[in-house]
Amino acid sequence: MRETVAWRYFSRDVVPFAAMIAVECTTVGSSTLFKAATLRGFSFYVFVFYSYVVATLVLFTLSLIFGRKRRLPSPKSPLFFKIFLLTILGLTSRILGCKGIAYSSPTLSSAISNLTPAFTFMLAVFFRMEQIMLRSSATQAKIIGTIVSISGALVIVLYKGPKLLVAESFTSFEPSWIIGGLLLTLQFLLLSVWFILQTRIMEIYPEEISVVLFYNMCATLISAIVCLFAERDLNSWKLKPGVSLVAVIYSGFFDTSLGSVIHTWGLHMKGPVYVSLFKPLSIAIAVAMASIFLGDALHLGSVVGSVILSFGFYTVIWGKAKEDTTKTISDSEQSLLFPTQSREDETLS
Repeated sequence: MRETVAWRYFSRDVVPFAAMIAVECTTVGSSTLFKAATLRGFSFYVFVFYSYVVATLVLFTLSLIFGRKRRLPSPKSPLFFKIFLLTILGLTSRILGCKGIAYSSPTLSSAISNLTPAFTFMLAVFFRMEQIMLRSSATQAKIIGTIVSISGALVIVLYKGPKLLVAESFTSFEPSWIIGGLLLTLQFLLLSVWFILQTRIMEIYPEEISVVLFYNMCATLISAIVCLFAERDLNSWKLKPGVSLVAVIYSGFFDTSLGSVIHTWGLHMKGPVYVSLFKPLSIAIAVAMASIFLGDALHLGSVVGSVILSFGFYTVIWGKAKEDTTKTISDSEQSLLFPTQSREDETLS
């Protein structure tokens, strides 16, 4: 019995926790490599297309190895239309993110990603996936945390500040920094919508590899049209050995394919709010990678805004944890009050 409980805890709590942290590390690594490639003149449209191509090949191989446990629904099923919408959201989000990083830095991207829990919570409320009870301390904490998170993001975008530990002239902000911050904010807003829609899709067809494969196939086809139209210089499409090739392979294999599968699995198991809660971890990772590989300096505005954002983030976490604890206690009390009904339900299931 103890082994069963321990294994259940390990599979349902420890494994998702470790997987989400690993995904954040690979995502920041992809952003850092992409920024390094763009500094050498690599087109972000070319990067987006080739990343989806690599991801599709990887996922197609995985689908042949692991197969499917469920049959595909009929072509008239709303599943395929939802995957198409998911593709539009994902592709638009990715292009906005790449352009935002090109204007700013991976560190700013990681800082703005703290808005994901707040955006996801608001959207989950809108789509009735989260309940609002204003008298509940858990709901109040999530609302306050959302407001604080948005305030921190505004500080990061509108106030760049001096470089820390570097004697440079003071600058409150730069136009490209603001544009990059706004593009990244839109990216993570669309990413939150992506989380919500992906959760709905997994309720219909809980096959992570197959769903992400179809998503990447659609994204490859659509991005081919969009990116070829946007980047008409054919010489830009030639991949040469170097950081550009490494960025494409790394992003396609670890971020776009395996990262999307793990995210989808996490959405199916834990829900959209849980998956979004790990975004703030990327700040420390991004600061370290950007300083080591890109030589980026850390700005005061990013530090102040990230502290505010993190406070809002952990307030949302506290509210979510308190809500889950209250729900668990309530379910336990119901099972104690109606033990016979619980046994009948288990027998029927």
